[in-house]
Amino acid sequence: MRILVMNPNTTASMTASIRATAASAAAPGTEILATEPLWGPESIEGHFEGYLSAAAVLDRLATLDTPYDALVMAGFGEPGREGAQELLDVPVLDITECAAQMAMLLGHAYGVVTTLDRSVPQIRDRLLTAGLLQRCAGVRGTGLGVLELEEDPERTVAVIIETARGLVRDGAEVVCLGCGGMAGLQERVAAELGVPVVDGVAAAVKFAEAVAGLGLTTSDRRSFAPPRPKAIGSWPLSRYLVNGASVPSAGLSAEVSADVFSDVAPDARAQTSGI
Repeated sequence: MRILVMNPNTTASMTASIRATAASAAAPGTEILATEPLWGPESIEGHFEGYLSAAAVLDRLATLDTPYDALVMAGFGEPGREGAQELLDVPVLDITECAAQMAMLLGHAYGVVTTLDRSVPQIRDRLLTAGLLQRCAGVRGTGLGVLELEEDPERTVAVIIETARGLVRDGAEVVCLGCGGMAGLQERVAAELGVPVVDGVAAAVKFAEAVAGLGLTTSDRRSFAPPRPKAIGSWPLSRYLVNGASVPSAGLSAEVSADVFSDVAPDARAQTSGI
């Protein structure tokens, strides 16, 4: 089984840490591939960057011809999962929903510790849309930016623990790490808190293995039916980036079709990310 893990930002070092966490959670025989978009924000801290990243992720997916059995979207609270479900014929798992679902198997109420406070409403909205907010005891920001998480690992862990303690006081029986950049920190945080701590990347990999292993995939009825063929200007942009060509004017366009998945060889991209 091959699982593709998509880091929604363009920071390759974060892709590497996400890949390592996914690989450590994967069962023997499961191959983990990881990548990031060829363009877009270096980190995602708000709605504007989130939607920009979602477009870049879909663009990247449309130009990959490496086969895989499931996709893990490694942005916590970020948009784009539904678009990927329309675009692909493999299961698509989101770390936000997988973390919350896993947490609810382990306790009555869960909490989420994330990066900046401005991300809290976005995560709450995502949980609400997914039907998972009712058992959420709270979402708290650490005050750390996404890229700050890698600058001082010891400080990052300490701040996450202190923030998570507030969630436990609020009634959380399980804590979810609310950023892909926190991948791999769950054991250290759990040791201090004394409650289960769920890493969304690891949880999504295990859910992906289960869903793909059962031979299941996204329903193509109604909500996630494939995109209707139509002209989309300069789509996909990554085709021009990897080939070093100039982007055509808005008057030129391509159509969404099955052919778009095999137009670009995976080894011809502008950035290297493991696939």
